[in-house]
Amino acid sequence: MELSSKSKLLVVDDSAFMRKLISDFFVGNPKVEVVGTARNGKDAIKKIQSLKPDVVTMDVEMPELNGLDALKEIMTVSPVPVIMLSSTTLQGAENALKAMENGAVDFVAKPSGTISLDLHRIKEELVHKVEHAAHVSVTKLKKASFAPVSVSKSSLLNENRQLIKNSLTQVTQTVSKELTKRKDWNQLTKKIVLIGTSTGGPRALQEVIAKLPSRIKAPILIVQHMPAGFTKSLSDRLNQLSQIKVKEAQHGDLLQNGVAYIAPGGHHLKLEKRGASYEIVLDQTEPPRAGHRPSVDVMFESASKIKDMDKVAVIMTGMGSDGSKGLMQLKENGNVMAIAESEKTCIVYGMPKAAVETQLVNEIVDVDNIAEAIMKYLP
Repeated sequence: MELSSKSKLLVVDDSAFMRKLISDFFVGNPKVEVVGTARNGKDAIKKIQSLKPDVVTMDVEMPELNGLDALKEIMTVSPVPVIMLSSTTLQGAENALKAMENGAVDFVAKPSGTISLDLHRIKEELVHKVEHAAHVSVTKLKKASFAPVSVSKSSLLNENRQLIKNSLTQVTQTVSKELTKRKDWNQLTKKIVLIGTSTGGPRALQEVIAKLPSRIKAPILIVQHMPAGFTKSLSDRLNQLSQIKVKEAQHGDLLQNGVAYIAPGGHHLKLEKRGASYEIVLDQTEPPRAGHRPSVDVMFESASKIKDMDKVAVIMTGMGSDGSKGLMQLKENGNVMAIAESEKTCIVYGMPKAAVETQLVNEIVDVDNIAEAIMKYLP
């Protein structure tokens, strides 16, 4: 009876060594049991249909049918939560984003190439992600996807402009109840937007960032839990799809309105005042917070020290509770409007749930309405 309560895992990798190594990670695991392995994408599709796993780990690079093509077919024929294993090369980063575009829950970066003899370094991360992915709604994975990069930027921007126009029309027609209650919230003062997200975040970020108008009168800081090397690909991809400028944050960047700065993997993102401006400080020396560097808590705590800007804090889909402690600091130290993504649209309702439980969140909003909610609080 005990085994029947466990989530069933299928391990897909063309290397017998890697299949054995990953399977061994789950020996004795109270939540997950490995019910089978597959040597390539074709084999995986057959095994998924016969074994009915709750979750799959799958290598991106495989012969016959690679992980990306297999994922597309899996999500069409036999949808199941999939965690991809990807190399840390530039192509690996692009492939990881493509995998999430095609419905993967998340990815784990292999520490050293296709056959990683030191895979034990990511054991804890992989096990944690598999345990949580097994309970993700497949329906949400199929609905949530990036806009295809094959579509021209001009057509995407035209579509986004219409969405923004419609959203802003709705905003101007409705006086926010929250604003009428908040006598200390002045829309004319300087603002900064702070966004934190994790599992499911790349799709959620596109839904939000692509809808922000170029005229937005605030800089945007973003922490997305990702390893080093992957955030550059994410920022480039979002920049293609957005009216605002999106870039991977660099040490010393001066904050500008209409620019979104994504914290690089492996660095905490902080702020320091420089004259009349603020500059980004990237910190590799402070240890990871709850396993995360960058950490949403660290970004929020640093922003809480800024006294001459009001903050709009947004916490979206992700495992764990990163951001909730930082939200408390923000609220204690200035004017803050906090927005949490709704459980209805979250791939994983962990971080927003933890934020809501602080009772400091002003609005709980579906992901497709978050951009509109942000704009409501800005000049």
